[in-house]
Amino acid sequence: QVQLVESGGGLVQTGGSLRLSCAASGRTFYSMGWFRQAPGKERAFVATISSSGGSTYYADSVKGRFTISRDNAKNTVYLQMNSLKPEDTAVYYCAASHFETQVRSEMYTYWGQGTQVTVSS
Repeated sequence: QVQLVESGGGLVQTGGSLRLSCAASGRTFYSMGWFRQAPGKERAFVATISSSGGSTYYADSVKGRFTISRDNAKNTVYLQMNSLKPEDTAVYYCAASHFETQVRSEMYTYWGQGTQVTVSS
């Protein structure tokens, strides 16, 4: 069993930065991903990182602005978000998958409770 707890969300102005963290307990050698859900929209893929950290993949909408990383010694995954835009406003979720670098939410078994990110214009 894996438990995931996100932190680091908040309110930021357009162009600002935030770093989200996802602390994992239990077995941690999973591929990890970040997803987001804006009001009235479906949950959408943001980024994923392989269990070793050697491979990453991003949604086109965040490529070049967001960076996913992980510290397996600390059982933590990060999402560095730069050049934030109002359209990045959403609840951000981290998730763990048995399969490497997945973009589909149904391939993720464990989910955190989410952290709100609000970008003001």
